[in-house]
Amino acid sequence: MEQQGRVIQLMVEEQEAGIRLDRYLTEKIEGRSRSFLRRLIDQGSVLVNGRQVKAGYSITAGDAVLVQIPAPEPLEVAPEPIPLDILYEDRDIIVINKPPGMVVHPAAGNYQGTLVNALLAHCRDLSGIGGKLRPGIVHRLDKDTSGVLVAVKNDYAHKSLAAQLKLRTVQRWYLALAKGNFSEDQGVIDAPIGRHPVKRKQMAVVGKGRPARTWYWVRERFEQSALVECRLETGRTHQIRVHLAHIHHPLVGDQVYGGKQNHLGMTRQALHAYHLGFDHPRTGEPLTFSAPLPHDMAEVVEKLRRQRVR
Repeated sequence: MEQQGRVIQLMVEEQEAGIRLDRYLTEKIEGRSRSFLRRLIDQGSVLVNGRQVKAGYSITAGDAVLVQIPAPEPLEVAPEPIPLDILYEDRDIIVINKPPGMVVHPAAGNYQGTLVNALLAHCRDLSGIGGKLRPGIVHRLDKDTSGVLVAVKNDYAHKSLAAQLKLRTVQRWYLALAKGNFSEDQGVIDAPIGRHPVKRKQMAVVGKGRPARTWYWVRERFEQSALVECRLETGRTHQIRVHLAHIHHPLVGDQVYGGKQNHLGMTRQALHAYHLGFDHPRTGEPLTFSAPLPHDMAEVVEKLRRQRVR
């Protein structure tokens, strides 16, 4: 979500000609729904060649499209006394073992009970670091992904961690329970990820997506699934979930990318960020943190182990 209004300028290319304006904008502007963009068109916040048109306007090559996205309504994020599993804390950073089911920062439909609400109650000096809606947040985990996450307490730490993430020197290692029998013990999935061309709330491997690379190692094999370690080289939205589904090994319990069958009792995607490593933003000291599998995932893995030895 933008913290202030912005203007997007687009030029229609030859291969894009002939499609509806609202569809074109949905493909071009990541994170915005078709209905939201239609409202902007209807409000006159989208101009084509300097004039207002309708959502069904058929774009032509060379059209100049200007989109004005308004600033969001001010939102006050309230501190909430939510218990945190703190692995480490000092004046610069705080490392959390996030439980499954907790949203990291406020967004549409989730303005309470988030990690940010909890951090604001625990760390009184977070205000403004990383933005009003995401104070202290430099990276995130999906709501139903558990595991290790670091937040920052000041701009100095924020800049350092953000730079390390950009340089891809942060170690982000996951354990995933994936469906199917892997033909190889290890591999790399190098496939670009972008917004799904039809299901706009989902991500997918698409030709014009952003580069994405995931390394994986099969740690344990079961009858129809495997415990897999995944290491991120890039950090795209839903990257592990999309990549494993792309090679026909979706996560157990993943209702979005894994289908409706064989969830083995999991009510969420079986994905846990078990290891996080980075350099301390002030001292430069290498730091590593780990967290064991949460109860639900550990219980399913143990059940599969017992079935294997019968």
